[in-house]
Amino acid sequence: MAVHGIREDLLLTLLALGKSQHPNEFIAILREEGGIIEAFDLAPGTQVNECSASFFHDMMPLDTHVAGSAHSHPNGVLLPSDADLRFFGSVGRYHIIVGSPYTTDAWRCFFPDGSPAGLEVVP
Repeated sequence: MAVHGIREDLLLTLLALGKSQHPNEFIAILREEGGIIEAFDLAPGTQVNECSASFFHDMMPLDTHVAGSAHSHPNGVLLPSDADLRFFGSVGRYHIIVGSPYTTDAWRCFFPDGSPAGLEVVP
């Protein structure tokens, strides 16, 4: 599955979710349709705090349209941590990090190896 974009309203929702959960992190599973990330799921049993967010992989939705993950970095650092890189390989190919101050330029997307993945924001 080649993903080339994310819906603008979904990106705004992820930024708002990060802001509403601040100072804790959040984590979500991203879903795509036709090469566009269009939705997300919050896994039941998610555990969050100021430094991490995690969930039980057996609670992840069974869906062939899982594109990757989204989570927040309340400290505003928009780079994957070592823990992020270990997690990225376990779910999908596209991983979005949103960070404080949760504005429209406070997000980045990465491949599982931590290299930048460009995504077009689609109206």
